[in-house]
Amino acid sequence: MPVRFAKRLVSYGFRKLFRLFAKFPRQSEVIVFESFHGKQYSCNPRAIYEYMKEQYPGYTFYWSLNKASIPLVAHHNLPVLQRFTFKWIYTMATAKYWVINTRMPRWMQKPEGTVFLQTWHGTPLKKLGLDIEDVKMPGTTTELYRKNFTDETGRWDYLIAPNSYSRDIFRQAFAFNGNMIESGYPRNDVLYTQNQPPTVIFLKSQMGLPTDKKIILYAPTWRDDEYIEVGKYSFQLKLDLQAMKAALGDDFVLLLRMHYLIADHMDLTGFEDFAYNMSGYEDIRDLYLVSDVLITDYSSVYFDYANLKRPVIFYTYDLENYRDSLRGFYVDIERTAPGPLVTTTEQVIEELQSLRERTASHKMEEFNERYCAWEDGRATERVVQEVFGPPSQSAPI
Repeated sequence: MPVRFAKRLVSYGFRKLFRLFAKFPRQSEVIVFESFHGKQYSCNPRAIYEYMKEQYPGYTFYWSLNKASIPLVAHHNLPVLQRFTFKWIYTMATAKYWVINTRMPRWMQKPEGTVFLQTWHGTPLKKLGLDIEDVKMPGTTTELYRKNFTDETGRWDYLIAPNSYSRDIFRQAFAFNGNMIESGYPRNDVLYTQNQPPTVIFLKSQMGLPTDKKIILYAPTWRDDEYIEVGKYSFQLKLDLQAMKAALGDDFVLLLRMHYLIADHMDLTGFEDFAYNMSGYEDIRDLYLVSDVLITDYSSVYFDYANLKRPVIFYTYDLENYRDSLRGFYVDIERTAPGPLVTTTEQVIEELQSLRERTASHKMEEFNERYCAWEDGRATERVVQEVFGPPSQSAPI
C-alpha cells in the first residue's frame, strides 16, 4: 500500500471518529491545552495551565503533545495526551474546554458545547489573516487562505489581547466577533514575578550558560517564502558567527532561538563555546529572563521583551523585501522600533560593543507605555476568571 494512500486512509478514519465522538456529551470538567501544534509546553496555554492546576483543582487537565515532544517535557510530569491517538481524538471531541495558541486542523470543527479559548501567540507587527494582501505560503492561495482563516476564527469563543493595539488589529484581521479578553498575555506574567537575580542565576545553571558573560538572544521570525515544498522549510543564518565570536567571544555568548518551522536546520559546529542553539528549549520566557540584549527582526518577541526594558537590536537585512513584498507591517518599524535597525553583522557587533548598562532608553520607555500597559504579572488571573469565574465559584457544571 503506498504511503500517501495509507496516510489519507488514517486521516479519513480520524475525521470520522472525531465527528462521531463530537456527538457525545461534553465532559464538563475536562480542559485540553495545546501550544504550537503540540510541539511545546510553552506560551499562554502553559501559564494558564500552571495557574489553574493550583487554583482550580476541580478540573481534569490534559496537554496535547506530539509523540516526539513528549520525552522533552517528561520532567514536568504533565497529564499528556498524545496527538493523533484514539484517546486524543475522543478527548478533543468531548472536552468542554480547549485552550490553544495557534490554528487547529481544518477538519477538527469545534463540537457544539465546547468552549474554545484562543490565546494566540504574539502582538502583531507583520500583517495577519485577512490583512495579508498576497499570501505567499506554500500549498494555498490568497482566497483559500482567507476562507480557511475565517472558518477557523469563527470557532473561537474567547480571544486574548495583550494590548489595545492588538485588540483592534485582531478584530479586523481575524474578523473576530467573539469575546475579546483585554488582559495582557499570561505568558508574560513571569517577566514580572520571576525577574530576580536568584532565578536568573538558577536558569543559567540549568541551561549550562556562563554566569560571567553577557547573554545575547537572537530570535528572528520566519519568512513565508523560505520553503522547499509544502511542509519543508529552509533557512540560512545571516549572522557571521565567526566574526561575532572573534569580536565578542570574551564578553558575550549567543543564544539562537529560531522559529519552530526551521529550528532543526542549525549547524553550530566549531562555535560550541560561543553559540547555543536554544530553538528546542521549551519556553522562550526563560531565555528572555537570562538575556541581556535581544536581537530580532520582524518577530513579535520584542513586544514581550519590552516588559523587561532591556536593549533590543533589529537586524533587518531584508527589510524592503519583507515590508513591501512578503508580508507588510501594521506600523512603521523604522520610526517606532525601540532600538537601532542594522543590516550587517558588522553593525550588529558595533551596537553590542556599545552596550554599557542595561538601562532603558527614552524610546523604550515610550514603547513600553504603549504596548505593555496591560502587563503587570496578573494577566493569567484575569483571563481565567473571565472564562471560568473565580476559583471559589468555578466548579465544573
